[in-house]
Amino acid sequence: MSEQKAKRVNRQHTESYRREALALSERIGVAKAARQLGLAESLIYTWCKKYTAITDAQSDDLAKENQHLRRLLAQKEEELAIVKKAATYFAKELK
Repeated sequence: MSEQKAKRVNRQHTESYRREALALSERIGVAKAARQLGLAESLIYTWCKKYTAITDAQSDDLAKENQHLRRLLAQKEEELAIVKKAATYFAKELK
């Protein structure tokens, strides 16, 4: 018996192919996209990490925006608490 070993071929995929594969995986899911394209799921996840990596500058901008939004949220929560207290006070006065 002679067994023929399947040669593993390293395919070079173009960047446009990778981006289209990522777009497909976002629409239908990674597992289905990998099956349709004949790729390993891990390869799609690797491409996803590579093409969606956040730079340090973007990370700093996101941190600043997050901090601003947290302050704004705290302010709005405080305003809401004041309005609730006022509503309770006026509701008691009407009785």
